[in-house]
This record gives sequence, structure tokens and C-alpha cells, in this order.
Amino acid sequence: MIKEVGTFEAKTHLSRLLDEVAGGETIYITKHGKRVAELRPPAPRQHTKAKFGSAKGPGFYMAPDFDEPLKEFKEYM
Repeated sequence: MIKEVGTFEAKTHLSRLLDEVAGGETIYITKHGKRVAELRPPAPRQHTKAKFGSAKGPGFYMAPDFDEPLKEFKEYM
């Protein structure tokens, strides 16, 4: 079932509408009878592991002294 609500109702009942969206429902917000926005649950996030060696290539650079202490902290060492 498609649910449409006007902007005034959406503004005054946003918490209730968000609860419905959290339950999986899609709600369209209308202005003067025309759809202007859509409330729907976010798409599931896809977590992918980085591939071994993915930091190799021309776009990645690591300075040879990357693990040296900073000059500003020499007096503390």
C-alpha cells in the first residue's frame, strides 16, 4: 500500500512517520497534490574487505620517514 501525506501532516507527525518507515514502509510527501519527497528505509550497507595489495599503485605514496618522530616532539623523547 502506498501512503501519501501532505507537508503539514509530515511536519506535525514526523516521529510517527519515521517509526513507520523504520518498520519498512515507504511514505511519499506531497505538496499541493504532487509528490515532492520520499521517506524510505536506507539500503543495507555492504561491507567489503580491502583486497591485499590495494594500496599499491600510482595513487598511493608513503614517505620513507613516515614513522619518524615529529621534530616538535624531539624534546620530549
